Amino acid sequence: MLKNIGMTYDDVWLVDGLRTGFADYNSTLREISPTDLGIKVARAAMARSGIAPAEIDMVVAGNMAQSSFDAYFLPRHIGLYSGVPADVPALLVHRLCGTGFETIIQAADAITLGKAERVLCVGTESMSRNPVAAYTHRSGFKMGQVEFKDFLWEATKDTAPGLGMGDTAENLARKYNLSREEVDAFAAESFARAQNSAEFRAGEIVAVENETFTCDGYNDRSIRLPRGVKSFSADEHVRPTPIEVLRDLKPAFKGVQTGGNSSAVVDGAAGAVVAAGKVVRDKGLKPLGRVVAAALVGVPPEIMGIGPAPAIRAVLERAGLTLADIDRFEINEAFGAQYLAVEKDLGLDRAKANVNGGAIALGHPLGTTGVRLCITVARELRRAGLKRGIASACIGGGQGVAILIEV
Repeated sequence: MLKNIGMTYDDVWLVDGLRTGFADYNSTLREISPTDLGIKVARAAMARSGIAPAEIDMVVAGNMAQSSFDAYFLPRHIGLYSGVPADVPALLVHRLCGTGFETIIQAADAITLGKAERVLCVGTESMSRNPVAAYTHRSGFKMGQVEFKDFLWEATKDTAPGLGMGDTAENLARKYNLSREEVDAFAAESFARAQNSAEFRAGEIVAVENETFTCDGYNDRSIRLPRGVKSFSADEHVRPTPIEVLRDLKPAFKGVQTGGNSSAVVDGAAGAVVAAGKVVRDKGLKPLGRVVAAALVGVPPEIMGIGPAPAIRAVLERAGLTLADIDRFEINEAFGAQYLAVEKDLGLDRAKANVNGGAIALGHPLGTTGVRLCITVARELRRAGLKRGIASACIGGGQGVAILIEV
């Protein structure tokens, strides 16, 4: 067996889920705390699932960058202000770009171990609210050494190999002989697919509006959109993007990657309810799909983007399936060259992958993406009348994750 950690699940179900639209960096959602975005999708996911807040046994929330002063309390506040009883515990998980996946895995594991039957899973991220920070000034400022840095930029640099995430994609471009033209063509295809799937994507988006969240005995929380905006339900980065436009962009990392063929920087949240089969049957629910198996792998940090390839192989091995048994793939497009390297490594049929567009067009809100991909692949299987799908992503620092879902 390929070296990995993971599990197969007999009777664990992704009941339902929703997400916000994804807003461009420093745009419509720029002032909203990821906690409040998380509360919004949590409430919406539970309402759609048919499992009430009072029935939830466990809250698992994922978030990467602390982007509010009360960030320590993010999972707890999401639970409390979405109506989950105060005696239900909450957990924060962080696996870089695999964080959203980890919420689903933690839920499935807890159900399998008999620790819970109904789990609320939320991934939420505000890229716009990443701080400008200093880590060495607690004891004062030394002459000439006052140093504040942009956390959003600095955090994408892996100090072990001394590379930014974009540089690791360039390593894959060289390793797999990927040209700028190939990468731009793939990006143009991602944008085109996203444009053509607007109606499909609308089915997984809950509108964000000005709203106050109350919790008896505690201070109110709220969402306040920019002046003049009454409702937000769009993926703002999706736009006509022909290859001629992409060709004119300057490289961002001294190679094939540009701002146009890399994942968009966006804000957004996604929520889902995962439950035991007994709950689904007793309540007569119609779940999105069954969580069949999950796998996590490690890969060299300098080629972190190849992570989905061994992770997908590992989850297939756990489930006793082959690549040909999978009808749809949702693989996070962290970078165009990164996705194409995975495609080449696996020999993947692109007609089965990211058929409604990927993160180059939609965006990659780091802690949110995994929940979004699991919801999307299950919905796509149902839309197309197919059976099995895999959601997968590379993970900064050198990991990969894959979750197999069956409808």
